[in-house]
Amino acid sequence: MTNKNRRLHPVLTMMLVLSLLAVAACGNANKPASATNEPASATDGSAATEKPAAEPLKKVKIQLKWVPQAQFAGIFVAKEKGFYEEEGLDVEIIPGGPDVVIEQQVVNGAADIGVTSFDSLLVNRDNGLPLVSIAQVLQKSSYRFVASKESGIDEPAKMKGKKVGMWTGSQQFQVLAFMEKNGLDPKKDVELVKQGFTMDQFFNKQLDVAVSTIYNEYHVVLESGVKEEDLYVYDFEDAGVGMLEDTLIVKDEWLKNNRELAVKAIKATMKGWNYAIANQAESVDIVMSAVTEGSTTKEHQTTMLMEMAKLVKPDGFSEAQVGSFVDEAVQRTVDIALKYALIKKAPDLAAAVDKTILEDAAK
Repeated sequence: MTNKNRRLHPVLTMMLVLSLLAVAACGNANKPASATNEPASATDGSAATEKPAAEPLKKVKIQLKWVPQAQFAGIFVAKEKGFYEEEGLDVEIIPGGPDVVIEQQVVNGAADIGVTSFDSLLVNRDNGLPLVSIAQVLQKSSYRFVASKESGIDEPAKMKGKKVGMWTGSQQFQVLAFMEKNGLDPKKDVELVKQGFTMDQFFNKQLDVAVSTIYNEYHVVLESGVKEEDLYVYDFEDAGVGMLEDTLIVKDEWLKNNRELAVKAIKATMKGWNYAIANQAESVDIVMSAVTEGSTTKEHQTTMLMEMAKLVKPDGFSEAQVGSFVDEAVQRTVDIALKYALIKKAPDLAAAVDKTILEDAAK
């Protein structure tokens, strides 16, 4: 019996193998061709080349120093035209206002990049905040004081005892320098009044002297029907206290960890500014889609962008120079800040300004 079983075992094994092969063949015959998991031959011309999955966009938050308007046209245009997305960025634009301290927003991480004034950057660095500027948007001061002719304030000395408007947050330093330059103690000689978003305080005679910018509030006054000849206007540049304004700042630590993002953001932003300056009508439409409804007019934003273009790209500037630091203007701002005690010590400009970001963005 034992030998007989041994002779039959190979036969049974062969029958089992043949049975399994038959089942497999049947299964393959019924299997649709499209369901096969076999890779296509490298020589098969019908094989499609799969595109690599796109990398997710990197999020970057940009904090404005004021409400949405043509003052920031380059940023809004860069987002709308896809310039940020081309650089792999998903940019969130955060509105500002008279009470928003841009430097705190950046230091606290609420924003990655902030639009502030260069003089404010110097003051905040002097107070120990670890901030650095990576692009200079405005190349000179836009500030003007305005007073009505009927006020009789035809010289700075006559501001004594008057109500003078001043923005707070990070926008008050030129006003303080103006006071000091003209021998006025801002704590004793004038009544500094916090000025809001609009010029209503000036129109309602709650202010004797209002602060304004040449691209915004000054034209609000003119658009209200007031004629230029009915105003006393004090140009801060002419007064010798004009300091650099809109500059883009980041936190030192963020820049160390995200230098590539900074380069891409600056590249797209300056592309946005050059586009906005060259295509102002289209850019105003883009800005109007971002403003608070009813807060402004297309005509006003058109004037604003026209004036901003002169400050961002002054005569003699090329597109490549937009956003650059002009050493003379930077040093003048430092000198004014020191002279009128806005800062206690001379800043380390090599640490306060990183010119290499814009240089790399231009490559």
